[in-house]
Amino acid sequence: MTISFDDFLKVDVRVGTIVDVQDFPEARKPALKLWVDLGPDIGTRKTSAQITKYYTRDVLIGRQVAAVVNFPPRQIGKFMSEILVLGFPDSDGEVVLLGVDHDVPNGGRLF
Repeated sequence: MTISFDDFLKVDVRVGTIVDVQDFPEARKPALKLWVDLGPDIGTRKTSAQITKYYTRDVLIGRQVAAVVNFPPRQIGKFMSEILVLGFPDSDGEVVLLGVDHDVPNGGRLF
């Protein structure tokens, strides 16, 4: 299936820096709660992610990640997820986060 460039532009993918990480023991599968600073126009938004195989609080704080910021909020148990942090599955289906290889300003839009 192909999409138009206008379809691509509907998905608002931004870069942000993880500023807080908390355990999410209520989640059905092991997960973490993340707070991501997406710059002054968007602010800090939260999400949960099943990324415990490769990531701990120590390696996530300060890491820049890509996130979809224009999905509607989604209730995950008692936690409201506001963004979708992006990643790819490894050969075992575990999430490997999508990031940048140089620091860029928070809130920058993917193009």
